[in-house]
Amino acid sequence: MQTPRRFLPSISLLSAFEAAARTGSFTAAAYELSLTQSAVSRQIKALEDQLNVQLFLRERQTVRLTPAGEAYSRDIRDALRRISTASLNIRANPFGGTLNLAILPTFGTRWLAPRLPDFLASNPGITMNLATRLVEFDFRLDTMDAAIHFGVPNWPGTHHLELMAEEVVPVASPDFAARHPVKGDPAALRQLPLLHITSRPAAWEQWFAAHDVATDGVTGMLFDQFATIAQAAMVGLGVALLPSFLIAKEIERGELVPLSDRPMRSAEAYHLVWPKERDPFPPLKAFRDWLAAVTKASEPIT
Repeated sequence: MQTPRRFLPSISLLSAFEAAARTGSFTAAAYELSLTQSAVSRQIKALEDQLNVQLFLRERQTVRLTPAGEAYSRDIRDALRRISTASLNIRANPFGGTLNLAILPTFGTRWLAPRLPDFLASNPGITMNLATRLVEFDFRLDTMDAAIHFGVPNWPGTHHLELMAEEVVPVASPDFAARHPVKGDPAALRQLPLLHITSRPAAWEQWFAAHDVATDGVTGMLFDQFATIAQAAMVGLGVALLPSFLIAKEIERGELVPLSDRPMRSAEAYHLVWPKERDPFPPLKAFRDWLAAVTKASEPIT
């Protein structure tokens, strides 16, 4: 069903409103849009008349959003951002074929990026845009076509392809290991400074429980990314529990050494996740098929 015209204001009206709402000033919005202050004022008044809703309270020489205007500005800002992103994408690839992918930073730089040239060489019509996401994503609010995420599948309204599991191993700098000889004893690790990653707050407890070591009161420094926690371990701040495939180079170069020969397989896994409605999108399908071949993944779970 076609949306009535009164609910589809012009981009010029919406842009004037969004700029004024963001800056809190008709004058600042006019400067940003290369318009006069009176032109911005007229456009916002026209928008209010079209919607039959007051968006700004005008008080002497100042303006401020009404509650309705505050709510509307958030939605309009997101809509304009989506339009801008779509326009940039089509300009970058006028034949379509742009894939917007959310990635985990360390997985993206260590595992995915070195393999992407192969995918792009095999699919020359596809342009990829990568954006880092550390927290839970919501495809209803984001412009991503898909995301590579780590966890247990629990993403309503999506399909997913399991890419790989991982094993985590406790590691430290060679100097730290020499000063704290634990000889592979999991219980001895319990007495050392432990480094934690915020996205996996229970990782150490799970590792100790898997090796029959008490897990109460496990504390230590917190880090929000694998790159920083790995660096902290390399400079001797403590022991980090890290995925072995992401630190293979550091171990090979001797910058990190395992403190136990008992790795633990994580309960979670890496997945490619996408909204159900994006199933037939050609760039996504090509990327999905390529990932499945590279990781020997099983068929997508629907």
